[in-house]
Amino acid sequence: MSGMSNREYRQAEGVSRSDLWPIVSQTPEICKWNMENPEEKETKALLEGRAAHKLILEPDEFFDEFAVCPQCDRRTKEGKEIYAKFLTESEGKEVLPAESYEMIQEMAEAIKKNGIAMRFLQGQGALHELSYFWEDPETGEACKVRPDCIASVDGKKYIIDYKTTESCADGAFERSVRKYGYKFQAGMYREGVFQNTFEDYGFAFVAQEKKAPYAVRVYICNEDFIQEGYEQFRAAIAKYHWCKENDNWYGYEGPENEPSELLGEGEY
Repeated sequence: MSGMSNREYRQAEGVSRSDLWPIVSQTPEICKWNMENPEEKETKALLEGRAAHKLILEPDEFFDEFAVCPQCDRRTKEGKEIYAKFLTESEGKEVLPAESYEMIQEMAEAIKKNGIAMRFLQGQGALHELSYFWEDPETGEACKVRPDCIASVDGKKYIIDYKTTESCADGAFERSVRKYGYKFQAGMYREGVFQNTFEDYGFAFVAQEKKAPYAVRVYICNEDFIQEGYEQFRAAIAKYHWCKENDNWYGYEGPENEPSELLGEGEY
C-alpha cells in the first residue's frame, strides 16, 4: 500500500486494470500496443475524469497536481505574457481548461449534496487514492490497483469507485458496466486490496452524470458480481502471462492464426 500521485502510480511497475482489460474485450495485440503507446490514449475526457476524482476525493491537494489555464487572449502581447508565466509556474502539473474546471466544481457540489454518496466517499476511516502493488501468486506477474476510496459504511468495509457516466437511469449504467469492464475492475481491485491487507471488502460504485444537474447514484455490487469479475481477472492475467512467456501477442485471428468464418444471415 502506497501513497503517491496518480502520475507516479501510472509510471510505477505493474500491470493495471486498464492495461489488462483489452485482453478481455479485444486482443492481446491491442493490449500490448496500448501499454507501449500510453500517450496515444490521452483525451480531454480522461483529463477531466482525473481532475474530477482529485477535486471530489482530495480537494485540499487538487492544486498540487493540477493547474487551471487562465482565460486570456493569447493573440495579444499581454495574453502571451500571462500564458507564458502560467506555463512556468505550473510546470510538472496537469493543465486543465478553465471551462473544464468550472464543470467539475459543479459536479463536486452535486456530490456534496447527495447524502448516500457522501456516506461512501467520506465514510468511516475513509482513505483516498491509495496505490496497492502485489505479485500475482499464480503467474508471478506484478500487478497494481488504485482504488478511489476505502471506507466503512454501516459497519462493512468497501472499496468504492467513482465513475462519471452518460446516464444513471435504470439500465444505462449497467450498459457501461459491460462495455468498460467494471465487473472485471471490481474483481481485480478486491484481489489487490486482499493481497495487501488479507481482508475481504465489498465493492460499490458512485456514478455521476456528466451533464447538469450532475445526478448521482450509488450501486452496491453483490458477491456474485465481484466473484465473476475475479474470474475474469484470473483468465486475463493468465492469458497476459502466456503471451509474455511465448512472445505471442496475437490478434483477432487467435493464437493459432486461424481465419474467421462468416455465417449465414440468420446468425446475425
